[in-house]
Amino acid sequence: MSSLTLERQIRPIYDALDSGSHKSALVTCNKLLKKHPKNDHLKALKALALTRAQKFEEAIVLCEEVLATKPTDDGIINALMHALRHLGRFADLVKLFEDAFKQQPDNDEFGRQAFFANVRAGNWKAAQLLANKLNKQFRNDRYVFWGITCTFLQANDPLTAPEMRDILLKLAHRLITACWKQVEVHPDRLYLHTSILQQLGLYEDARELLGTESGRFFCARNLSCDHLRREIMKAGGWQMEEGGIAEQRIVEKRDRNWLEFVSILDATFLPSTLHQSNLPDLAQRVAKTRDLFLKVSEQDGSHDRTAQLALMELEKLSVVHEVPSEPSRLLNLLKHYFEVLGDKAACYEDLRSYIDLGSEELHDWITLIEKTTHTPSSGIALRRSINAHKLLRYVLSATQLTVDQEGIRATDLVREYFEALPLGKDLPKLELQPADDLAILAAQVYVNMFVLDNAMAHLHNAVVILEYASKKSPQSYQIHLELVRIYRLLGAPQLALDHYRLLNVKQVQNDTMSYFILSRATNFSLAASGDLAYVSECLESSHIYFSNSQETSEFIVKSFNMEKYSQIHELVVFEERLDNSLQRDLVKIEHVRLRISHEPVSSELVDMELIELKFIFDRLHHDNRDLEVLPNYQPRGQPSFLSQTTLFGKEPAGGWLSIFLKIYIKVLSGASDLDLSVEDDKLLVGDRPRQSYNPDAKKPLMERLAVQSADELSELTEDEVALFHYVTDLTNWLDPFHNFLRPRGEATKLPPKNGHSSHDGASADGHGRKPDDAPHISEPPDSILSYFKNAYAKFTRAVTASRPIYEILHIATLAQEALLLFSICTKRFKDASIVRIHKLGMLVQHIKTLRASAIDAVRDIGTQLIKISELEGTSDKRKQFVENCIALQTHAEITHEYVLDVGKKLTESQRKVMEGVGRGIERVCKTPM
Repeated sequence: MSSLTLERQIRPIYDALDSGSHKSALVTCNKLLKKHPKNDHLKALKALALTRAQKFEEAIVLCEEVLATKPTDDGIINALMHALRHLGRFADLVKLFEDAFKQQPDNDEFGRQAFFANVRAGNWKAAQLLANKLNKQFRNDRYVFWGITCTFLQANDPLTAPEMRDILLKLAHRLITACWKQVEVHPDRLYLHTSILQQLGLYEDARELLGTESGRFFCARNLSCDHLRREIMKAGGWQMEEGGIAEQRIVEKRDRNWLEFVSILDATFLPSTLHQSNLPDLAQRVAKTRDLFLKVSEQDGSHDRTAQLALMELEKLSVVHEVPSEPSRLLNLLKHYFEVLGDKAACYEDLRSYIDLGSEELHDWITLIEKTTHTPSSGIALRRSINAHKLLRYVLSATQLTVDQEGIRATDLVREYFEALPLGKDLPKLELQPADDLAILAAQVYVNMFVLDNAMAHLHNAVVILEYASKKSPQSYQIHLELVRIYRLLGAPQLALDHYRLLNVKQVQNDTMSYFILSRATNFSLAASGDLAYVSECLESSHIYFSNSQETSEFIVKSFNMEKYSQIHELVVFEERLDNSLQRDLVKIEHVRLRISHEPVSSELVDMELIELKFIFDRLHHDNRDLEVLPNYQPRGQPSFLSQTTLFGKEPAGGWLSIFLKIYIKVLSGASDLDLSVEDDKLLVGDRPRQSYNPDAKKPLMERLAVQSADELSELTEDEVALFHYVTDLTNWLDPFHNFLRPRGEATKLPPKNGHSSHDGASADGHGRKPDDAPHISEPPDSILSYFKNAYAKFTRAVTASRPIYEILHIATLAQEALLLFSICTKRFKDASIVRIHKLGMLVQHIKTLRASAIDAVRDIGTQLIKISELEGTSDKRKQFVENCIALQTHAEITHEYVLDVGKKLTESQRKVMEGVGRGIERVCKTPM
């Protein structure tokens, strides 16, 4: 068959792929491959179709076959390139294009694609060398700056050794200086040059560069260049000059950019002049700056608040630096701001940091705020009233925070909320209600009352008012997030998940906000009984990380192509922070914990999870979580609303992650036949993470697993600490036997790509070991058996004492997890032939005794959970809920039926989670171990 005929037959495959018909593309590929089994173009297209159909194993086999042929045909390369990108195999992409470029060194396109492949993989050194090679061969200014940018990025790479950083920066400086006069200058090239000078501390050179005609032109028209100029002026000690420029912009151009006011403040409080001997001069500068800001403030009136904020910042800094001033000046500024701008939405956030007043001044301030009328006759009056409530609450003293006083405040806020609702009656459904903040404030007051006396009735009131507000203002993320926090405290995870999903979290918000619902998700998961809601949420929230590896690198490539050097470093940092996100790996651990409670634990699952967790353990994590997304309206000096609604008062972070990684790596490594030195270069999807230069990462894995710090343990609850010690004792007891029985040589390598493991009990004695060499069988540590007895006793005490549902579930789910970990850790010893050959009968007898005792204790916990779940969701529970919220029913809008409906949903959710966890525990106990 001619190549033209084959090309015509291949065309339908492209059409099918373009239209998303992956099955049709696969069928056509398979049909043609029967006739042309060695055709690389067909293999590459089939690999692409397989990746689109999520059949990664088969796709990788085909990709490696085609890669081995070192193709140069455009059609083959394009198909293979898209397949490898989808798989995240950027190292293979590098190989593909570098091999093609070596074979066709005059092909500019292959050279650029090889450069971009290295950029996607973060191989800055290789990319820089390729850029230099391209420049020598094809003579293009762009390639010069590509190489310089790669050198700059390598210097700023977290994995670059510190001693290499200055060397690389100096190299970049030498390269850009050598070519600067011969190339066309544009804003991003100027930005790159200036950034290099800034990081080398060559501020004089940077200032001179920015002072050129082109430098001034670009800074006036490019925000990135202008921002960099400000940083250099401050770092170089030219704040006075910068302050003069800023003053001119404010006065002549009426520029109200906050950065201009900051420049003047920096010039006023110049670090080199902040000495007692210079106090008179400093006082004069402060007076001059004050006059300028006052003049601007009078001009702006209520139209712009920037000058007012600058005046307060000036007074705050004057106090810090002990500049003589009128005692009541800051108070007067606060009063003036509230009188003129008190109806602005940002009023509370603006003033909060400046309310640091003496007792008399604070009294005057409170007196002024208390004069505010709370009759919401208009939108302006309502906003002023809301700001007054927030400001008064902020300055409450500890003696004013009693349950009775807080109850009065909550009642007033709820009353005003309903009085203000008519103001938003004609607003479209997608608009926020003007009165939302009153409901949010009331809920935070109720939560503070709960903190004061631990009465669940306060949380019930908070739920009722917030549920009502969420119906009136369905787009309010603050209301939904507060409900998520409170429902988790109440042990109603499904309702929390429902409200979280209403937020319709997108893209990177999954990284910054998913902790709201997935922090300690194992406590509430019903995966063991078949409900995969939280498993699905873990997977959904993790899509952003796969998208990041696919998309951000493409943005970086586009930035290189368009010479947007000012964007590249930010994109690289963004990609790196997301790749090494703390939340990413916290969710990963939760997913593993949920997975073992639902799926049969196979050798393939053990091996692949072990490999991934080992690399997570070596990562230097970034905490990208947004811990301030919820506003805090609790009084100063008191725990924030977020802290008050955190389960156990401890949010999992790096220490918690480290301990649980150690737990699971210890257990999985015992159950796996993989040698601990095996790397992950054959992982199905993605490249092997780059290695850190941290010296501790070079130590043997088992040595690092044995270390735990007090800081790490402090992030765990008492029950989680007990689980960690239990796993440590269990693995220490069994590890000698695991190491003795683990196959040697090739059997310790990764499982082949067909997914079948090389684990084979019959081969356990085929590597020169003798049964007499088996480790001495000792009695199991008492801590292993006592763990389950203690867990059952603690569970019983918690139930008897009517502890919160989330605490009861925490004890129960950790006991279930301990049993599952025991099952994984002892899986190897179920093979009767191994036990017989190596005379491990006594060890197996110990394991059987421990297992039986553990199952009895955990089963009893599950049985009790099911029994107490029957008490939830009853008419008595609903009646109690309605009685707890009787005060809210004085409002016509909150009827008895409405409160009863909220109570039904809450108690039913509580019943379901307790019954579901109990049923899951029963299933786990019945599963053969």
